[in-house]
Amino acid sequence: MAGPSSFGRYTHAIVRSVPDSLAAQPDGDGAEPVDLAKAHRQYGVYTGILRQKLGLQVIELAADEGLPRSVLVEDAAVIQGDTALVTRPWEPARRGEISSIKRVLEELKMRVVEVTDDGATLDGSDVLFTGREFFVGISKWTNHRGAEAVADAFRDFAVSTVPVTGSSHLKSFCSMAGPDTIAIGSSEAAKKAMRSMEQLTDHHYDTLTVPDDPAGNCVYVRLGPKGCALLHRSPEEFPSSLQLFQKLADLTLIPAACSEVAKLGGTLSSCSLLINKKLDR
Repeated sequence: MAGPSSFGRYTHAIVRSVPDSLAAQPDGDGAEPVDLAKAHRQYGVYTGILRQKLGLQVIELAADEGLPRSVLVEDAAVIQGDTALVTRPWEPARRGEISSIKRVLEELKMRVVEVTDDGATLDGSDVLFTGREFFVGISKWTNHRGAEAVADAFRDFAVSTVPVTGSSHLKSFCSMAGPDTIAIGSSEAAKKAMRSMEQLTDHHYDTLTVPDDPAGNCVYVRLGPKGCALLHRSPEEFPSSLQLFQKLADLTLIPAACSEVAKLGGTLSSCSLLINKKLDR
């Protein structure tokens, strides 16, 4: 069973190119419209980091103009070890994103599990795996039946549910910044979720509280014998949060911007599906 010792080790990343239709998405909440050229640039930098700095084999799916939010691939699957649970997004329009992701996971010879409950909704961005256990955000996007699908798929791990208020996903404001460190934003919703997680676990996690909720989403990756890296939001976007990340010892900090997909609820982690696949010898 994979556990904390292998946490953060990855070999592959699945990404999907930015469709031009992303720019036509409703921006809601008075957000600025998506700058498509900037979104393409940020995606290029992000995939370059996955390949060159993190050393991952990147599987890049073509953009699909009929699926404008499909760049947010993390919502389509929950992956741990050799098991991949393909999800059932709350938005019916996003369920078309699942088939191509499922096909890639099957080609990688993962054990693919599907959500069979028609009453379940589950977005991968609501699922936080700590290396020891799962926390599933119960949100606008994910319900208790969706959380039960996670528990059924990953029976070796405890699965706890965490209420998420507003229109955020759980990982909109938190993530793992190391094997035992949870990065968390400072909003009331984030604080409330963190208190719930602390009450639900038997394990003590260190917390890194950052002033900006979106900066609470980062990506921790082990670089083999060379150490560990933390992909985090760029200082141009969130300068005050950068100082907090600099306090983390023995981590190579890699800044990346994702301001354009963030206008649609995207995060750094939501733009890739990370897989630790033992290569066939």
